[in-house]
Amino acid sequence: METFVSIIVGCISIGILLSAPMGPVGILCIQRTINSGRDAGLRTGVGAAVSDLLYCLVTGSGMSIVTDMIEANKSILQVVGSVFLIVYALYMIIHNPVRPQQEDADPAVVIRDERMRDIVTGFLFTLSNPLIVFLIIPFMARFNFPMPEHRFYHIIIGYLFIVVGALLWWAAITFIVDKVRSKFNIRSIWMINRIMGGIILLLSLYGLATGTIDYLKQLNLIS
Repeated sequence: METFVSIIVGCISIGILLSAPMGPVGILCIQRTINSGRDAGLRTGVGAAVSDLLYCLVTGSGMSIVTDMIEANKSILQVVGSVFLIVYALYMIIHNPVRPQQEDADPAVVIRDERMRDIVTGFLFTLSNPLIVFLIIPFMARFNFPMPEHRFYHIIIGYLFIVVGALLWWAAITFIVDKVRSKFNIRSIWMINRIMGGIILLLSLYGLATGTIDYLKQLNLIS
């Protein structure tokens, strides 16, 4: 019983700690909650939680192998991820989030597409930052998960509760933001959209610059 409790508490903590840093996916989650309501923001968080789980599974199954692979390719991975974020940030800045839907659009199709978009982009935003593995490793070590003495069902339960921890964080964030979104009018929503897109763009440009410099150093093109 004590093992179950420690695994559950530790893995919920891992999920929360992985989600808590306010990076691009956190900004996107807030922006969508303001624009479209809590459900849209929460779906973005679900996509991010699935990506976190994927990285945790890969890391937990072979920490040294994953670390070596990412360490050897972290510059190019950072460049590729930053390019993806730049493209989406520009879309956020240019796209009018409150533009009326076309009259001939099928509402059911629009809703279904938006739901899928929210989840997929949340997933891709998180997936585009493979350096998160360097957060996962110390968190797993700190909370002693997974351990050699853990049985298979212990490990399955642990990974499930990492997702639970991440979803608890996104549920709390979207709940708070949703409570204040009614204070924003259409003009201010578009302005917030542009500001948050600008923040993601700046973060992505910084990541692109540092990743490119590191890659050029690896090739001995600059010192």
